[in-house]
Amino acid sequence: MLLRDHFPILQNQVFLNSCSKGALALDVRQAYLDYLDDWERFGSPWELWVQKLEQARHRFAALIGAAPDEIAVVTSVSQAVSTLATALDFNGPRNKVVVSDFDFPAVAQVWHAQTPRGATVVHVPAAVNTIPLTRYADLVDERTALVSLAHVCYRNGVKQDAAAIATIAHRQGALLLLDAYQSLGTTPIDVKALDVDFLVGGALKYLLGSSGLAWLYVRKALIPQLAPTAAGWFTQANIFAMDIYGHHPSPTARRFEAGTPPIPNLYAGIAGLTLLQTIGVDRIEAQIHTLTHAIKAGALQRGFHLVTPTDASQHGALIALRAHHVETLVRRLEQDHIITSSRDGNLRISPHFYNNLDDVAQLMAALEIHRDLLV
Repeated sequence: MLLRDHFPILQNQVFLNSCSKGALALDVRQAYLDYLDDWERFGSPWELWVQKLEQARHRFAALIGAAPDEIAVVTSVSQAVSTLATALDFNGPRNKVVVSDFDFPAVAQVWHAQTPRGATVVHVPAAVNTIPLTRYADLVDERTALVSLAHVCYRNGVKQDAAAIATIAHRQGALLLLDAYQSLGTTPIDVKALDVDFLVGGALKYLLGSSGLAWLYVRKALIPQLAPTAAGWFTQANIFAMDIYGHHPSPTARRFEAGTPPIPNLYAGIAGLTLLQTIGVDRIEAQIHTLTHAIKAGALQRGFHLVTPTDASQHGALIALRAHHVETLVRRLEQDHIITSSRDGNLRISPHFYNNLDDVAQLMAALEIHRDLLV
């Protein structure tokens, strides 16, 4: 149990929905008050707010083993992927985008939106609760521009082998985008070790921030080759030049940003990342492993249908159970003061470092009461 007293909701709720929205920490609440205080005290302290932008950039870079100049700070993963898409040429021989069937809709939809620009989108079909590597190898070829990969599937918690799929993509000369929204903050991630070309993720889930803040990692060697057509004043080499007669993109990943950054959310995002880094992602991963193991064991003992793989190396922090009437089950659990969510007919249970085994015991007791909706 780590820093549990930082999260007031845990005093009266069993909160197991971090895959949808992290619990609000006192530190994050205070960060929003700090923003309001700074605004009230200083009026328009742009230098301070740019410092906050750079602080958020540096903290996220440290989280994933990247350099700060490889990080764009954006408002959402959709914005990040859409901006990246404008920098890719789909009119040449490489016009194919290979999309995992475990991708989040907001990412996959961006790639389908590129079809008027010449993109051909091909989906890698799932097999029950996995996508075999051979299916990627069969579809990624010399026409492939990019492989879009969800690190952890939002529907069932399945974790994909990003490094192996990056190897498959690179063998054919394709790039790889890793959507790490459902894994960031729950397991150590090193973009260099994984050898991914791009990574996206946001603050509102396991990183403990709020909506309106996300990041895009772009491998340094690729930045000069990519010229996004989406632009704004924070994409410029000199953000204070205010030049209306030209476009002079930053030589760093900042060229993938936009206009005024989401300043209030920067305060919150920094506070959330600070909490995570105070604990250490290794310790967080160990705590989550203990909790997810207990959830799986409790579910199997009671004869529930576990959708998530039993092997801990093959799933993230999200555990999914099949339910007959999942929305009814979510509502009943909420009445029992247990917060979960649902996707694709599955009950999603997603603990974080602030949960403990007592939370799991309360969940299992409630699921036993409502077992008619599960088996």
